[in-house]
Amino acid sequence: MKRKVSLKDIAQKVGVSTALVSYVLNGQEREKRVGEEVAIKIRAAAKELNYQPNQIAKSLKSGKTHTIGLIVADIANPFSANIARIIEDEAKQHKYNVVFGSSDENADKAWDLIKVLLNRQIDGFIIALTEHAEEQVRYLQEHHIPFVLIDRYYPDIEVSYVALDNFKAAYDGVEHLIQKGYKRIGMINYNSGLYHLQERTRAYRQALQDYNINLEADWCIEVNEDRLKEDMDRHMQELLYGEQPVEALFLASNKIAINGLKFINEKKLRVPEDVAIIGFDQTDAYDLFYCPVTHIRQPMAEIGRKAVQALLQLIDGNQARTQLNLEATLVVKSSC
Repeated sequence: MKRKVSLKDIAQKVGVSTALVSYVLNGQEREKRVGEEVAIKIRAAAKELNYQPNQIAKSLKSGKTHTIGLIVADIANPFSANIARIIEDEAKQHKYNVVFGSSDENADKAWDLIKVLLNRQIDGFIIALTEHAEEQVRYLQEHHIPFVLIDRYYPDIEVSYVALDNFKAAYDGVEHLIQKGYKRIGMINYNSGLYHLQERTRAYRQALQDYNINLEADWCIEVNEDRLKEDMDRHMQELLYGEQPVEALFLASNKIAINGLKFINEKKLRVPEDVAIIGFDQTDAYDLFYCPVTHIRQPMAEIGRKAVQALLQLIDGNQARTQLNLEATLVVKSSC
């Protein structure tokens, strides 16, 4: 097995002390007043010799592993996959690595992931909560483990989070349909206790009330994620082929919207002539559908970057909470 390159090897190649090499490779050359020419030679030698720093030794010295644990809700969902990439890229800018897992919307699995990542001595967490995860949040608080919530949070628990202003985002979407002249507007959302999803339903109801549109009991539908296609097919049938079919649909997540569009295709319905559509989140399916879909786009890049920045502040000992509800963008296409 080939011997690992050490600081001493670099020092011998350049003809300087090991301490000087250490200063340069740890970014302390200015502080230690190392000449620029010498610093360039040291970095060039390190690259030539393929020097890899000893992360374990560095973590023992600094008390940090420079690793973030990221737990997303569902890595198969385009939102989770995109946010994970953004967080990874932002963390890299700050010389942090990201280890991530997917809870698959299961609180027990999320708890197992937290324990595994704690055993890997990560410096802090970024977490998209599942339902019934209050105990996990309180555990992290009680043990003074730095963490930031993304996308989801509990309004009654004071923690750092970076999320969307879901009420305003959903209200703007429903209001757009109303202003286009639609009166019979249905909504399909998940049957969930998660606050961000409940806010979307609350906004839908509030928009109809503000515009004096009577909400029929069977217009606002909840589906279960574990049997999404079956629930969507049944409720789309009821909403679009009932005695008083809706004229427009507000679909409160990208997976709900995709299943709704599949139903519309299967039934050969026309959008927006037979039914207008607004979807939530961003997915390539919206543009690939024969009628590009109006949708609510979350500021994913901003959510990811600000979550990393907020976590690094906590890791560095700044205990000020970050609580951000960012604005979405209504992307108007042809579907309504």
